[in-house]
Amino acid sequence: MHGLKGEMNLLRSCRKRTSACRLLLRMCLLLSLLCVCAHVYIQLEGLRLQKQSQHHRTVATATDAAADAGSTCCLALNHHRRVSRWKIWLEPWATETRGLQEEADRFLRYISTPQLSCQRPASVPPVFDAEHHGSWLLCLDRRFSLAQRIVSKHCRVYSLRLGAEDDALERLLAGSGCEVHCFDPSIRRAHLQEDNMWLHRLSVDWRDPNPAVPIQRLHSGSKKLAAILSHFGHRQVDVLKVDLESAEWKILENLILEQVLDSVGLLLLELHLQWAGFEVGGDEPSVVRYWFSLLRELERAHFRLYHSYSDPSKPRLFLHRNLRNTSSSFTLGWVNTRFTL
Repeated sequence: MHGLKGEMNLLRSCRKRTSACRLLLRMCLLLSLLCVCAHVYIQLEGLRLQKQSQHHRTVATATDAAADAGSTCCLALNHHRRVSRWKIWLEPWATETRGLQEEADRFLRYISTPQLSCQRPASVPPVFDAEHHGSWLLCLDRRFSLAQRIVSKHCRVYSLRLGAEDDALERLLAGSGCEVHCFDPSIRRAHLQEDNMWLHRLSVDWRDPNPAVPIQRLHSGSKKLAAILSHFGHRQVDVLKVDLESAEWKILENLILEQVLDSVGLLLLELHLQWAGFEVGGDEPSVVRYWFSLLRELERAHFRLYHSYSDPSKPRLFLHRNLRNTSSSFTLGWVNTRFTL
């Protein structure tokens, strides 16, 4: 009798184990199926985004080509819906070897070759000649609006800087009647006004404030340029001067991704080439490719390089090395060929 009960209990135990094994097997099969579905979805989504990116690059290239050629056949492309982006479009490598020398050669050749020549109209005072404000040169060509805006005293200037080492251009424009705003976290007081110059103790950033950090612990004023424009109610800026000691790369990237450049007429940009720059990662060839891609994005935004100045007084450093005896500092001037009032 006891033997029979033991056999019955053993049978029940085996059945329970079999049921548990079946349940476990079904769960494993279900999880495997979910993993396969997720993998297929990720692959398809990646292909979709890649095709979408290629499509928008083709549209942008076609639009630029039509504008440069003066063609009217493709004007409908200008109304193409903008698509938000979270990263820039990287240009193809200079060569298949992906070497630093080839990337540097392409980049240096690009920033040293103006794409457009600016002529100064006779109506603008001669104080705006290049020798009066060093390496910073304005484009006062009649094809663009800055000269007329200066004469009519309706121009607006933003200067993003760290320290007031070189503010001759800002003072010149302020003295000519322009509304000049300088954003510099190093000034003594929060807000100062000198004639037509407003000095703001504010750091222009490329990152959104961290909501987890109490506001009193943040830097003494740190905002993106788009937020600053909105705060002051400024729709457009005739001249944007950027001299941020190696923060210019990430600032420029943010202006591109948030499409702030449409609101800028003239972009004066000082580049620092001795190191990669704040929060710019990757090996040396990748860094130079990233730099080059950023400036090519300016072209897609209808900016053209009209001025390039290599500072002979700066160290001859390019990513911590002497490369073709290149200066570590370049000043570039870009004009927005589609800037409208």
